[in-house]
Amino acid sequence: MPVRQLSEATVNRIAAGEVVERPASVVKELTENALDAGARRIEIVTDGGGRRLIRVTDDGSGMPHDDLALAVERHATSKLTDDDLLDIKTLGFRGEALPSIGSVARLAITTRHAGEPHAWAITVDGGIKSEVKPAALGEGTRVEVRDLFYATPARLKFLKTDRTEAENIRETVRRLAMSRPDVAFTLAGEERMPVTWAAALPGAPGRLARLADVLGHEFRANAVEVHGERNGVIVEGFAALPTYTRGNALGQYLFVNGRPVRDKLLIGVVRGAYADYLPRDRHPIVALFVTLDPREVDVNVHPAKAEVRFRDPALVRALLITSLQQALTREGRRAATSGGSATIAAFRSSLSPPSGARGGWDWRRSPARLSFPVQGNAAVGFAEAAQAAFEVGGPSAQVAVAGAAPDLIDRPLGAARAQVHETYIVAQTRDGLVIVDQHAAHERIVYERMKAALDRTGVARQILLIPEVVELDEADVERVLARADELARYGLAIEPFGPGAVAVRETPSLLGEIDARALLRDLAEHIAEWDEALPLERRLMHVAATMACYGSVRAGRRLKPEEMNALLREMEATPNSGQCNHGRPTYVELKLSDIETLFGRR
Repeated sequence: MPVRQLSEATVNRIAAGEVVERPASVVKELTENALDAGARRIEIVTDGGGRRLIRVTDDGSGMPHDDLALAVERHATSKLTDDDLLDIKTLGFRGEALPSIGSVARLAITTRHAGEPHAWAITVDGGIKSEVKPAALGEGTRVEVRDLFYATPARLKFLKTDRTEAENIRETVRRLAMSRPDVAFTLAGEERMPVTWAAALPGAPGRLARLADVLGHEFRANAVEVHGERNGVIVEGFAALPTYTRGNALGQYLFVNGRPVRDKLLIGVVRGAYADYLPRDRHPIVALFVTLDPREVDVNVHPAKAEVRFRDPALVRALLITSLQQALTREGRRAATSGGSATIAAFRSSLSPPSGARGGWDWRRSPARLSFPVQGNAAVGFAEAAQAAFEVGGPSAQVAVAGAAPDLIDRPLGAARAQVHETYIVAQTRDGLVIVDQHAAHERIVYERMKAALDRTGVARQILLIPEVVELDEADVERVLARADELARYGLAIEPFGPGAVAVRETPSLLGEIDARALLRDLAEHIAEWDEALPLERRLMHVAATMACYGSVRAGRRLKPEEMNALLREMEATPNSGQCNHGRPTYVELKLSDIETLFGRR
């Protein structure tokens, strides 16, 4: 077959296939053009999931007569001051949007520049351009796209249902709204109720307000501010507390120089930063904004500008992880407010009478039991060395002493009042109460102690008078002995003891007396799941977390009042104490106003 030159119409449609994948692509291109034109209000209206109508109206600077005529020509742009493709300071540039859209749809542009006496309009119908004509418009630009892909019917077969395409448009506008909190956005269409995101104040408070409007107000209550800077790269944004998570990674957003992008880099960064806090199947919500020299990032690696390439990706990754970790450490003592909301909802559910029943909750049927330590109790409390900080004398008569230590009520976690089911500590604060999971809380405390000890001088060991022999499967024995050096760094000294057995000679002293048999079996299971590519630091953290679990005060142990208060004070002084090593919350806080609502006092 001989070589031939393609027609201009065919070339335009090929280009359109790269830029205009679906209606959401059109919305993205037109909205980005409005933002580059300095718009402060943008309205997007769609019909039929965008295939019948897309209309984007803005109050930007508009275009004069001559610029409008050029705007629908291929390779014409206002996004570059010269021909330097590495210095792009706008949301462009590929220069294909308007002519590509016009080649596959019916495009109409009406615009008015401040220096013009009236507006001008032009249409492009399947690639055929009209003359520029006078029109009526107050300010800015209005772009209408009708019958998308009518000129390329084969593309219509690949579109989803109107509802699905409308949801893709909504997600596109959400991302753009998050990137520009100073701009007001309105999204309306046949498939949805109109939604408006009002312009917010500049700075971090305004950004958080816009994120709350888009992601939900629960995110605002559970977000921590992220900030970092290194070698000209700035990272800002907000990340959710580790106890406020989702079942997928769709709530993770990255913006580079104001451009929403999808990058696998972010998923790895978030996984690394939250590694100490989350279970495997949970994902946090984050919105991170990276600002750097335009020459340090290539925005033209993807036709739809959805991906970028950093000149120094290692620098950006390290800065993102460090900034996230610092923010989580700073705010790690907080627990998600969703825990309190869920608790209130659970109470309301239990207080509601069954269908057809009269009356309300009968307190005589309540299974709740309060455990108050009494004089002469045989429970020894924290007798082990790991709990030495909590050993402060003989047991008290009871916890609920209203006048004792009133200053403790003003502390973040308040003063201990009772132990429920010998597992949960109930503490009173100035404006509510706190329920603490004693095992989860102490597990985090021990874990942080082990990490701190390893950073300083290493984990101190205690030699067992009689080594404990643990029998395991031969495969588990091989796995555990292969990691003996790593386990030794955390004070667990083991050696082979014949076929199918391991001898434990030393254990970490800060764990006190532990069940070495259960610990070794649990470690063997974890080691079996490790990937050889997993960094040594991550493997050591897994070891530390497992040891901390076995060295913590267990559920079902009756505590003395002093021990409960000491545990609360330790939580207040320990980083990341708002969640245990497995990502579960260590405490739930109920405000007095919520409790009063339950009992009809409000």
